[in-house]
Amino acid sequence: MSSARRRFLKRSALGLAAVAALPRASSAAGGPQQAQAPAGMPPAFGTGPGTGPQVTPATFAEAEKLVQVDYTPAERAQAAGNWRMSMAPLCERRTGPRRVVLDASLAPASRFDPVLPGVSAGPSRTRVVRSAAVPEPLPARDEDIAFAPLTRLSRWIESRALTSERLTRLCIDRLERFQPQLNCTITLTKDLALAQARRADAEIAAGRYRGALHGIPWGAKDLVDTAGIPTTYGAEPFRDRVPTKDAAVVARLHEKGAVLVAKLSLGALALNDVWFGGETHNPWLLEEGASGSSAGPGAATAAGCVAFALASETGGSIIAPAMRCGVVGLRPTYGRVPRTGAMTLCWSLDKLGPMARGVEDTLLVLAALSGPDAGDVASVPSHLDFDAGAGVDGLRVGYLPAWMSGPPATEVDRAALGTIRTLGMKPVEVSLPDWPYSSLNTILFAEAAAAFEELTLDRRVDQLKMQVPDAWPNLFRQSRFLSAVDFVQADRLRLLVAREMARVFDEVDLVLVPSLRDEMLTISNQTGHPSLTLRAGFVEVTRARSDWAPDLARPLPTFSPPRRVPHGITLVGRLFDEGTLGRAGLALERAFGVAEERPPGF
Repeated sequence: MSSARRRFLKRSALGLAAVAALPRASSAAGGPQQAQAPAGMPPAFGTGPGTGPQVTPATFAEAEKLVQVDYTPAERAQAAGNWRMSMAPLCERRTGPRRVVLDASLAPASRFDPVLPGVSAGPSRTRVVRSAAVPEPLPARDEDIAFAPLTRLSRWIESRALTSERLTRLCIDRLERFQPQLNCTITLTKDLALAQARRADAEIAAGRYRGALHGIPWGAKDLVDTAGIPTTYGAEPFRDRVPTKDAAVVARLHEKGAVLVAKLSLGALALNDVWFGGETHNPWLLEEGASGSSAGPGAATAAGCVAFALASETGGSIIAPAMRCGVVGLRPTYGRVPRTGAMTLCWSLDKLGPMARGVEDTLLVLAALSGPDAGDVASVPSHLDFDAGAGVDGLRVGYLPAWMSGPPATEVDRAALGTIRTLGMKPVEVSLPDWPYSSLNTILFAEAAAAFEELTLDRRVDQLKMQVPDAWPNLFRQSRFLSAVDFVQADRLRLLVAREMARVFDEVDLVLVPSLRDEMLTISNQTGHPSLTLRAGFVEVTRARSDWAPDLARPLPTFSPPRRVPHGITLVGRLFDEGTLGRAGLALERAFGVAEERPPGF
């Protein structure tokens, strides 16, 4: 505390004592009222009118258990004595007569910037070079067309070997046919899709080709607004919500001529894979969920129902379903893609990005999504430099030996290190401090509880299907008791972690990590670094997997013999350097040779 601040508090305390000694004047009604303070006396903390419920030292003794502090009886008595004058008024914004309702679109005044002061990030130019067009005949079977990557589909549409309308009808048919097994579609946008497809065909026939996404059917995670089409957040309280304006990313994809065929499922309010219509399933193993929260984008893309999908991530919601469903998920750098018109879970963590069946596909979509929008104060100008034909020789790929030696790493993860060497990239051992990274989730929980404050306090959150301890209803309620001091300390730790990541990326160009390594899911989301998850092989599982905490009352299905399912690795890149991520990922994808294997039955 500064000496000036100490003098202020000392002076205020003396002033309060003087005021207390003054005789009370009588009001016009005959009641007592406190005399006004002498002119020139500054205000002091804890001198306003009391408000809120009475508290006692026992209240503080119990509250200490929640925030893990230890006060003496005298300290508790002092705190309780003026709580109603000192701290309770701080809740007036929410509970007082001058209550202010904060609109869901209002962001905090503080803005997170993943780029450290004095550091430049990302390439100096924008350049997206597609892989060379290789003439390939259009397959005779619809199924082979449906599972083709976007890179191939776009060349067929560009050359008019395939019409957008045919491809769109094919995707709509598959979405309808496989919905009973996958449960991945919340709203089928059939009329809009066919109108967009016919328009795309007419424009291409007239020579007005808009680029790689023109005429390509896609699905949107149902947390980005679509004008006149329900956007439900996967949650019961919002199932009838119909926005009047497209989200910025939706408008950009419309502008590129992409064809929206469906609003796809997400775990309610962007958590896991259960929405108001039930659980979304993994096409490779229908007895388990698709993982989440981008469950519908993962399942629909893996099952050949859309060419690509728009997803989102706050703490693993692109990586986890991409890994489980065997598709590619690209989580962009925080701030690259604007979130205007998207559901807010955490202002300083939310990111929108693509999921597709090929690495290059995701870069082509990212090129359309990138760029700032005035509606998102965190969105910034950035460059994307990606060349599908560029080599990877000499790229330094960091890895943490301890993370690769035990779970959740598998032989698939360890084999990827060998593949990196054969491609001419250089594996480099790196390290990170052994810190309590999970404490950063104070930021996640506090921001999420703030974003859905009204939903929690008016108890509409009780309508959500999942009411288990690790679901949002309980987490939102618990988060009301997080310490604001601990929130600030977590924010300060976040800066330390960002500095450590900057140190690592001074040593390497990329980092290879097991996709579901909890520390890196937390670290890279909190620091805003981009990631690319891609299928690298297959593993066998003897039990269904779940995003939820174990529940003895609901045991997961077991399998004998074991089931074969895809397994993905994750590359984490420098801030705004998704082009290098794509270049390395594309080389690995080709070397692994497993990207085009399809889930049985689809």
